[in-house]
Amino acid sequence: SRCIVGASDRLERSDRADKMMPTPVILLKEGTDTSQGVPQLVSNINACQVISEAVRTTLGPRGMDKLMVDSRGKATISNDGATILKLLDVVHPAAKTLVDIAKSQDAEVGDGTTSVTLLAAEFLKQVKSYVEEGLHPQIIIRAFRTATQLAVKKTEEIAVTVKKDDKQEQRSLLEKCASTALNSKLIAIQKEFFSKMVVDAVMLLDDLLPLKMIGVKKVQGGALEESQLVSGVAFKKTFSYAGFEMQPKKYENPRIALLNIELELKAEKDNAEVRVNSVEDYQAIVDAEWSILYDKLEKIYKSGAKVVLSKLPIGDVATQYFADRDLFCAGRVLEEDLKRTMMACGGSIQTSVGALTEDVLGQCALFEEVQVGGERYNFFRGCPKARTCTIILRGGAEQFMEETERSLHDAIMIVRRAIKNDSIVAGGGAIEMELSKYLRDYSRTIPGKQQLLIGAYAKALEIIPRQLCDNAGFDATNILNKLRAKHAQGGMWYGVDVNNEDIADNFQACVWEPSIVRINALTAASEAACLILSVDETIKNPRSTVDAMPAGRGRGRGRPHAH
Repeated sequence: SRCIVGASDRLERSDRADKMMPTPVILLKEGTDTSQGVPQLVSNINACQVISEAVRTTLGPRGMDKLMVDSRGKATISNDGATILKLLDVVHPAAKTLVDIAKSQDAEVGDGTTSVTLLAAEFLKQVKSYVEEGLHPQIIIRAFRTATQLAVKKTEEIAVTVKKDDKQEQRSLLEKCASTALNSKLIAIQKEFFSKMVVDAVMLLDDLLPLKMIGVKKVQGGALEESQLVSGVAFKKTFSYAGFEMQPKKYENPRIALLNIELELKAEKDNAEVRVNSVEDYQAIVDAEWSILYDKLEKIYKSGAKVVLSKLPIGDVATQYFADRDLFCAGRVLEEDLKRTMMACGGSIQTSVGALTEDVLGQCALFEEVQVGGERYNFFRGCPKARTCTIILRGGAEQFMEETERSLHDAIMIVRRAIKNDSIVAGGGAIEMELSKYLRDYSRTIPGKQQLLIGAYAKALEIIPRQLCDNAGFDATNILNKLRAKHAQGGMWYGVDVNNEDIADNFQACVWEPSIVRINALTAASEAACLILSVDETIKNPRSTVDAMPAGRGRGRGRPHAH
């Protein structure tokens, strides 16, 4: 009888449990993927590690390059962190954050894209163990924010300001910053040559330093050293009609007319509909058309312009007309080239020939057409208002030239930054080691969990020098120990010396970069790390597949009428 009582008792209990257990609420569509809590955080952190693995070997002067092939089979060789991440096509939502900070660093400062990604991933790696032990992410985020503020303040304190008044000194500083940026690129061997070129290019611009005013044209063939900087404008010879070869190809002090007009016969036909009764009337119309065109051409000729550039086509009649009168013309000039010519030579772009006065014509010291490699280029040199320049790159393979262009873009951005913010720090892991030491010392003065976390932040900063050693094949532990000792003794600017497998005072060695690069890298990396740490749940909606929905007879599905 006892066992029967037990059984009925159990039944009653399970009955009660059923009443207490509410029916499960289905909130999200079937197939929705949700993951939350600590495992989610850890998996996000792991995803970021994978991203950093992809670019970590590209850091520094001994960094390797990556070859990416996209879906269309186009190969890109690059050393630039942002370019690599852009081409990787990342789908993981958390890892995309790292791609975004690399892009923002590229847009804001131009260089340091690889370091930003590495720092963010390393910050996360260092706190991963704390997250697994159940430390609340908000505490970590608070510690990171404090650490970043301290690091930025310290960077600003120890950065060395350069005197702007001394042009010679400022120039040497800019060249050193440019060559530091070019150190880790494919063209590092020619960095002397290119850093001078980049500084010259940026120095030609006006105070706002607009990037668009530096044109980069790539011409295949020839050696890298044949690249040149034109203080003025250069663009490829445009499509030309018969009679073009009779035109002179060189002028001294010409006036330049910049037009947005079509100098062709067909242009007049399009605008009207005319009904004619006799052949004479038709002939009159044709004559009128010719006379309109000749009228335009004569006005241009009389204006005193010797070089005529137009955004729209210049036809064969016009080309012949100009050739007979020793004028040079080029039609279908790209808009940006025309605008740059305007910025360089003065004048303004005209949409009619009625008002070609002196003040709307541009001027330059020398115009000539020159053969560069297999292409012909129009050069405008010695422009009075020259606030623009053109870099003509030479080189063998197309990929190589594209990578050179990207490297020069980085260097140009760095030089612009260095002109605007005139304080610099030593690169090569020196500033990171100094900040690491400073934060480590600071962390020992505060109680609580913050101490551990700021210590972790300090340790994460060491990833930059460590990675520089790894990429060069040095013993990273050994060199980092030397660096720690040196910084503890007060050797503030000591960093990795890649050439001699040792440590060196990188300030003396002229491995300089603008402090803004480092400050931006630190803030962006720690913001990204905090962002990823603050996410504890990911909800992925299922992709609504096309075939899953049966084609219902909704609106507009043309239901047959029941007659």
